[in-house]
Amino acid sequence: MEGEDDASNPMMEEMYANGIGGVDESPSSSSSATTRKNRPIISGEQLDIEAYAGLYTGRTKIMRLIFIADHCDNPGMQLEALRMAFDEIKKGENTQLFREVVQKIDGRLGPNYTMDSAWCSMVDRKAEQRKEKLENELNAYRTNLIKESIRMGYNDFGDFYYSHGALGDAFKSYVRTRDYCTTSKHIIQMCLSAILVSIEMGQFTHVTSYVSKAEQTPEALDPPTVAKLRCAAGLAHLEAKKYKLAARKFLEVGQELGNSYSEVIAPQDVATYGGLCALASFDRSELKNKVIDNINFRNFLELVPEVRELINDFYSSHYASCLEYLGNLKSNLMLDIHLHDHLETLYDQIRNKALIQYTHPFVSVDMRMMADAFKTSVSGLEKELEALITDNQIQARIDSHNKILYARHADQRNATFQRVLQTGNEFDRDVRAMLLRANLLKHEYNIRASRKL
Repeated sequence: MEGEDDASNPMMEEMYANGIGGVDESPSSSSSATTRKNRPIISGEQLDIEAYAGLYTGRTKIMRLIFIADHCDNPGMQLEALRMAFDEIKKGENTQLFREVVQKIDGRLGPNYTMDSAWCSMVDRKAEQRKEKLENELNAYRTNLIKESIRMGYNDFGDFYYSHGALGDAFKSYVRTRDYCTTSKHIIQMCLSAILVSIEMGQFTHVTSYVSKAEQTPEALDPPTVAKLRCAAGLAHLEAKKYKLAARKFLEVGQELGNSYSEVIAPQDVATYGGLCALASFDRSELKNKVIDNINFRNFLELVPEVRELINDFYSSHYASCLEYLGNLKSNLMLDIHLHDHLETLYDQIRNKALIQYTHPFVSVDMRMMADAFKTSVSGLEKELEALITDNQIQARIDSHNKILYARHADQRNATFQRVLQTGNEFDRDVRAMLLRANLLKHEYNIRASRKL
């Protein structure tokens, strides 16, 4: 074993050197302008809230800003997010959300960002008038039994409730249009509306259900709509912690998505969610074939150079560089409304995979060198390796005194002999059983026994 260990040391030193050296290298295939442009989405620097919010529209823009304000430790960023949320809400009609944001601001932004009772009263009064008008129109449509008009009436009600933050009523109104849909396009529109509201409510079981309904009408699905459905399905799988399924859905999203789904997700999010889920759940061959060599997904990764680089570093065994990227990006990723609850799990799975892949080629590994490569202490690394060995993810044993990890490789020769002997015993047993049955039939044993009875 020592001989094999000595032979592998140069390879280990090269891997170690590559891992450490990768930290200082800048992303190779992106211009500085592109990096600056996409820095708000994922970067080791402080989040540029204005540029980040500019990627989204509608309610999700407001909710992401409020989420940042609630989860950010920087008071300046909190107030900036709340200020932008305040301004965005004033463009709409959601007075309930407006009151919540004003309460969070608590007068810290000056007199221009305080409670505007006159505006709330005016919006609520107009809302009552609008609702009464919609009810009268819908009753007239139902009296005349015009299916298309009834569908549009319920759809208008859904839009009305959605704009005022009544998501439950909006969902019911959108779903009611289903009985009055006369074409496949109407069904797709109903499904997309129901999916949008379900994502906002956090009801991802409904998202999965309506994605399936939409996919059952393929004749009405154009490429942008297919891309939207895959994004929605990916978010549903992510929420259910089915990271491999989520990665597959995000990897299938086509370039046709563009910015057409900004009320839910940005193209940069597709790259980030898909990349991290793939790293956490794919093996090396899948990572190569489905991510790195995926020309379609590569275009998304170009929008987020840091994620692209950490995926390439992971595949190239530059683990120190990969983990350094992940560590730098963590604070900003924790402010993502969909990734926040899953980031620790994804990071743990990615780190465990890196540890497993690092040890796999070697008969023995110097844990001091490995600890340096993974930017951790030897004692901390030892605990991580113990957990992986206990969980049967690494076949090895630890020499705690010398701080060396020894691999336990199966004896292939002995295992082959054991399989041959087992096969021979099974064959012998089967032949004996067949001979016994043949003799029983030959001497009509079954017939004689039945006659005696």
